[in-house]
Amino acid sequence: MDQLDTTADQIRAEFEQMNTARDQAYQRSRELISLCARAIRAIHREEWRPAETLIAEAQKASQVMVEGVRDYPNLYHAGYTQDAVKEFVEANLTYALVRNLPLPTPADLNTEGSTWLNGLAEAATELRRRILDIIRHGHSDEAERLLDVMDQIYSQLVTFDFNDSITGGLRRRTDTVRAVLERTRGDVTNSLRQAQLEEALKNVESRLKDNR
Repeated sequence: MDQLDTTADQIRAEFEQMNTARDQAYQRSRELISLCARAIRAIHREEWRPAETLIAEAQKASQVMVEGVRDYPNLYHAGYTQDAVKEFVEANLTYALVRNLPLPTPADLNTEGSTWLNGLAEAATELRRRILDIIRHGHSDEAERLLDVMDQIYSQLVTFDFNDSITGGLRRRTDTVRAVLERTRGDVTNSLRQAQLEEALKNVESRLKDNR
């Protein structure tokens, strides 16, 4: 029975270490999600320097969180851990898409491919907000560029026809991207027609003035 006590003590010590790692990962995941949310808000406000600073802080926070669960695969793949990493991916990709920069890869962000794709899907939906902010001030080529980006992202996401256990629920997010894309396309089309109508009216007014 001495061996039983020794073995039980060893397992208990392992569990205590894992429990500590779990508690730390959960707290760090919340902090990371908060940083990413603030970064995305700064992006929509065109506060580029604050956004870059927050993304840099998020990168450090992500590294610390991932490093803390590296020895515990079940904690690394836990929902709260991967959700936080997904938010980190989303913030980075949203910044790149809005600024028309090259997209950081999964390797660049130290993340799994499935998490990167889910972050990409959510970044695509963030573009709707950006497009709406643009067309509120009048139609522009930038709104059309971002709409085309959304379309390209959806066209890629829809090709990943794998089980959710592999993709991390990508199919549901892809469906969301499709719905958001369709609504946004309608908004951009209406904005373009409005811009064309206003231009036509200005031309008519100009000709009328010239004929006076």
